[in-house]
Amino acid sequence: MANLVRTTERRTSVDEVFDYLHDQIVSLGLRPGDKISEADMASRFGISRQPVRDAFSRLANLDLLLIRPQRATEVKKFSMREIEKSRFVRAAVEMEALRRAAKKCDDDGAARLDAAIEDQAKAIQDRDVDGFGNLDYEFHRTLCEIAEADFAFDVIMAEKAKVDRLCRLGLSKEQRMPDLMADHKNIADAVKAHDGDLAVEVGMFHLSRLDETIERITETNANYFEAADG
Repeated sequence: MANLVRTTERRTSVDEVFDYLHDQIVSLGLRPGDKISEADMASRFGISRQPVRDAFSRLANLDLLLIRPQRATEVKKFSMREIEKSRFVRAAVEMEALRRAAKKCDDDGAARLDAAIEDQAKAIQDRDVDGFGNLDYEFHRTLCEIAEADFAFDVIMAEKAKVDRLCRLGLSKEQRMPDLMADHKNIADAVKAHDGDLAVEVGMFHLSRLDETIERITETNANYFEAADG
Protein backbone atom coordinates (compact mmCIF):
# COMPACT_ATOMS: atom_id res chain seq x y z
CA MET A 1 0.00 0.00 0.00
CA ALA A 2 2.85 2.39 0.84
CA ASN A 3 4.42 1.72 -2.56
CA LEU A 4 1.08 2.46 -4.24
CA VAL A 5 0.78 5.77 -2.41
CA ARG A 6 4.32 6.78 -3.35
CA THR A 7 3.67 5.83 -6.98
CA THR A 8 0.49 7.93 -7.05
CA GLU A 9 2.26 10.91 -5.48
CA ARG A 10 5.09 10.64 -7.97
CA ARG A 11 2.67 10.45 -10.91
CA THR A 12 0.92 13.56 -9.65
CA SER A 13 4.22 15.41 -9.32
CA VAL A 14 5.23 14.45 -12.85
CA ASP A 15 1.89 15.64 -14.18
CA GLU A 16 2.13 18.95 -12.32
CA VAL A 17 5.60 19.70 -13.68
CA PHE A 18 4.60 18.54 -17.15
CA ASP A 19 1.44 20.66 -17.21
CA TYR A 20 3.27 23.74 -15.93
CA LEU A 21 6.12 23.51 -18.44
CA HIS A 22 3.85 22.53 -21.32
CA ASP A 23 1.72 25.62 -20.70
CA GLN A 24 4.79 27.84 -20.40
CA ILE A 25 6.30 26.52 -23.63
CA VAL A 26 3.11 26.59 -25.71
CA SER A 27 2.15 30.06 -24.43
CA LEU A 28 5.73 31.28 -25.06
CA GLY A 29 6.30 32.06 -21.41
CA LEU A 30 9.39 29.99 -22.18
CA ARG A 31 10.74 30.79 -25.64
CA PRO A 32 12.68 28.62 -28.09
CA GLY A 33 16.26 28.30 -26.87
CA ASP A 34 15.50 29.17 -23.21
CA LYS A 35 17.35 26.94 -20.76
CA ILE A 36 15.74 25.16 -17.81
CA SER A 37 17.20 22.90 -15.15
CA GLU A 38 15.98 19.90 -13.22
CA ALA A 39 17.29 21.40 -10.00
CA ASP A 40 15.37 24.65 -10.44
CA MET A 41 12.13 22.85 -11.25
CA ALA A 42 12.56 20.44 -8.33
CA SER A 43 13.09 23.41 -6.01
CA ARG A 44 10.07 25.27 -7.41
CA PHE A 45 7.75 22.31 -6.81
CA GLY A 46 9.42 21.06 -3.64
CA ILE A 47 10.03 17.58 -5.04
CA SER A 48 12.94 15.33 -5.95
CA ARG A 49 14.59 15.56 -9.37
CA GLN A 50 13.22 12.22 -10.64
CA PRO A 51 9.65 13.41 -11.30
CA VAL A 52 11.10 16.48 -13.03
CA ARG A 53 13.29 14.23 -15.16
CA ASP A 54 10.24 12.18 -16.12
CA ALA A 55 8.29 15.32 -17.04
CA PHE A 56 11.23 16.52 -19.14
CA SER A 57 11.22 13.20 -21.01
CA ARG A 58 7.52 13.52 -21.81
CA LEU A 59 8.07 17.03 -23.15
CA ALA A 60 11.04 15.85 -25.19
CA ASN A 61 8.84 13.17 -26.75
CA LEU A 62 6.53 15.98 -27.88
CA ASP A 63 9.51 17.78 -29.47
CA LEU A 64 9.17 20.64 -26.99
CA LEU A 65 12.40 20.11 -25.05
CA LEU A 66 15.93 19.29 -26.15
CA ILE A 67 17.73 17.12 -23.59
CA ARG A 68 21.47 16.64 -24.06
CA PRO A 69 23.84 14.75 -21.74
CA GLN A 70 26.11 17.04 -19.69
CA ARG A 71 24.49 20.12 -21.19
CA ALA A 72 21.61 22.35 -20.14
CA THR A 73 18.12 21.28 -21.18
CA GLU A 74 16.50 23.89 -23.39
CA VAL A 75 13.18 24.64 -25.00
CA LYS A 76 13.46 23.16 -28.44
CA LYS A 77 13.82 25.58 -31.30
CA PHE A 78 11.59 25.32 -34.32
CA SER A 79 12.72 23.01 -37.10
CA MET A 80 11.45 23.79 -40.59
CA ARG A 81 11.75 20.11 -41.48
CA GLU A 82 9.66 19.07 -38.47
CA ILE A 83 7.10 21.78 -39.19
CA GLU A 84 6.80 20.56 -42.78
CA LYS A 85 6.49 16.97 -41.59
CA SER A 86 3.83 17.86 -39.02
CA ARG A 87 1.77 19.82 -41.51
CA PHE A 88 2.07 17.05 -44.12
CA VAL A 89 0.84 14.41 -41.69
CA ARG A 90 -2.02 16.53 -40.43
CA ALA A 91 -3.14 17.51 -43.94
CA ALA A 92 -3.16 13.89 -45.12
CA VAL A 93 -5.22 12.73 -42.15
CA GLU A 94 -7.56 15.71 -42.20
CA MET A 95 -8.30 15.37 -45.92
CA GLU A 96 -9.53 11.82 -45.44
CA ALA A 97 -11.46 12.76 -42.30
CA LEU A 98 -13.23 15.60 -44.13
CA ARG A 99 -14.16 13.38 -47.09
CA ARG A 100 -15.60 10.77 -44.75
CA ALA A 101 -17.40 13.39 -42.67
CA ALA A 102 -19.03 14.83 -45.78
CA LYS A 103 -20.16 11.37 -46.80
CA LYS A 104 -21.50 10.33 -43.40
CA CYS A 105 -22.90 13.61 -42.01
CA ASP A 106 -26.53 13.19 -40.92
CA ASP A 107 -29.01 15.55 -39.25
CA ASP A 108 -27.43 15.00 -35.85
CA GLY A 109 -23.97 15.73 -37.22
CA ALA A 110 -25.23 18.88 -38.94
CA ALA A 111 -26.79 20.07 -35.69
CA ARG A 112 -23.54 19.48 -33.83
CA LEU A 113 -21.63 21.52 -36.39
CA ASP A 114 -24.14 24.36 -36.20
CA ALA A 115 -23.88 24.37 -32.41
CA ALA A 116 -20.08 24.43 -32.64
CA ILE A 117 -20.13 27.52 -34.86
CA GLU A 118 -22.59 29.24 -32.53
CA ASP A 119 -20.33 28.53 -29.55
CA GLN A 120 -17.33 29.94 -31.43
CA ALA A 121 -19.26 33.09 -32.33
CA LYS A 122 -20.14 33.60 -28.67
CA ALA A 123 -16.50 33.13 -27.64
CA ILE A 124 -15.50 35.82 -30.14
CA GLN A 125 -18.20 38.14 -28.84
CA ASP A 126 -16.98 37.55 -25.28
CA ARG A 127 -13.33 37.87 -26.35
CA ASP A 128 -12.74 34.50 -24.72
CA VAL A 129 -9.43 33.56 -26.33
CA ASP A 130 -8.81 30.44 -24.24
CA GLY A 131 -12.40 29.30 -24.69
CA PHE A 132 -12.13 29.73 -28.43
CA GLY A 133 -8.93 27.69 -28.44
CA ASN A 134 -10.73 24.82 -26.74
CA LEU A 135 -13.65 25.11 -29.15
CA ASP A 136 -11.19 25.01 -32.05
CA TYR A 137 -9.96 21.61 -30.89
CA GLU A 138 -13.51 20.41 -30.25
CA PHE A 139 -14.61 21.42 -33.75
CA HIS A 140 -11.98 19.18 -35.31
CA ARG A 141 -12.87 16.40 -32.87
CA THR A 142 -16.52 16.68 -33.93
CA LEU A 143 -15.59 16.39 -37.61
CA CYS A 144 -13.63 13.20 -36.88
CA GLU A 145 -16.52 11.76 -34.88
CA ILE A 146 -18.95 12.52 -37.70
CA ALA A 147 -16.51 10.74 -40.01
CA GLU A 148 -16.60 7.78 -37.61
CA ALA A 149 -12.83 8.15 -37.34
CA ASP A 150 -12.39 9.51 -33.84
CA PHE A 151 -8.88 8.00 -33.81
CA ALA A 152 -7.91 10.50 -36.50
CA PHE A 153 -8.38 13.32 -34.02
CA ASP A 154 -5.55 11.95 -31.87
CA VAL A 155 -3.18 12.44 -34.82
CA ILE A 156 -4.59 15.85 -35.73
CA MET A 157 -4.36 17.03 -32.12
CA ALA A 158 -0.75 15.88 -31.75
CA GLU A 159 0.36 17.54 -34.98
CA LYS A 160 -1.63 20.72 -34.26
CA ALA A 161 -0.02 21.02 -30.84
CA LYS A 162 3.44 21.01 -32.42
CA VAL A 163 2.78 24.23 -34.33
CA ASP A 164 0.46 26.03 -31.88
CA ARG A 165 3.30 27.94 -30.23
CA LEU A 166 4.48 29.03 -33.67
CA CYS A 167 1.03 30.47 -34.32
CA ARG A 168 1.30 32.56 -31.16
CA LEU A 169 4.25 34.41 -32.64
CA GLY A 170 2.03 35.66 -35.46
CA LEU A 171 -1.20 37.55 -34.99
CA SER A 172 -2.73 37.22 -31.55
CA LYS A 173 -5.43 34.58 -31.20
CA GLU A 174 -7.97 37.33 -30.62
CA GLN A 175 -7.09 38.89 -33.98
CA ARG A 176 -7.24 35.55 -35.76
CA MET A 177 -10.46 34.25 -34.23
CA PRO A 178 -12.89 35.72 -36.82
CA ASP A 179 -10.91 34.28 -39.75
CA LEU A 180 -10.63 30.89 -38.06
CA MET A 181 -14.35 30.80 -37.35
CA ALA A 182 -15.13 31.79 -40.95
CA ASP A 183 -12.99 28.86 -42.13
CA HIS A 184 -14.76 26.53 -39.72
CA LYS A 185 -18.16 27.67 -40.96
CA ASN A 186 -17.15 27.07 -44.58
CA ILE A 187 -15.88 23.61 -43.67
CA ALA A 188 -19.10 22.84 -41.77
CA ASP A 189 -21.28 24.05 -44.67
CA ALA A 190 -19.40 21.84 -47.13
CA VAL A 191 -19.66 18.81 -44.85
CA LYS A 192 -23.38 19.37 -44.31
CA ALA A 193 -23.83 19.64 -48.08
CA HIS A 194 -22.02 16.28 -48.51
CA ASP A 195 -19.46 17.98 -50.74
CA GLY A 196 -16.23 16.20 -49.88
CA ASP A 197 -14.13 18.00 -52.50
CA LEU A 198 -15.18 21.42 -51.23
CA ALA A 199 -14.68 20.37 -47.61
CA VAL A 200 -11.11 19.37 -48.43
CA GLU A 201 -10.51 22.56 -50.41
CA VAL A 202 -11.59 24.88 -47.61
CA GLY A 203 -9.93 22.66 -45.01
CA MET A 204 -6.57 22.93 -46.76
CA PHE A 205 -7.01 26.69 -47.11
CA HIS A 206 -7.58 26.76 -43.36
CA LEU A 207 -4.26 24.99 -42.78
CA SER A 208 -2.47 27.26 -45.26
CA ARG A 209 -3.06 30.29 -43.05
CA LEU A 210 0.12 29.29 -41.23
CA ASP A 211 2.28 29.96 -44.33
CA GLU A 212 2.39 33.73 -43.86
CA THR A 213 3.10 33.34 -40.15
CA ILE A 214 6.06 31.05 -40.81
CA GLU A 215 7.49 33.37 -43.45
CA ARG A 216 7.20 36.41 -41.19
CA ILE A 217 8.72 34.70 -38.16
CA THR A 218 11.70 33.30 -40.05
CA GLU A 219 12.49 36.91 -40.99
CA THR A 220 11.89 38.55 -37.60
CA ASN A 221 12.92 35.78 -35.17
CA ALA A 222 15.47 33.66 -37.01
CA ASN A 223 17.08 32.75 -33.65
CA TYR A 224 13.99 30.71 -32.77
CA PHE A 225 14.85 28.20 -35.52
CA GLU A 226 17.47 25.49 -35.57
CA ALA A 227 20.65 26.56 -37.34
CA ALA A 228 20.49 23.54 -39.63
CA ASP A 229 17.28 24.93 -41.08
CA GLY A 230 19.15 27.92 -42.39
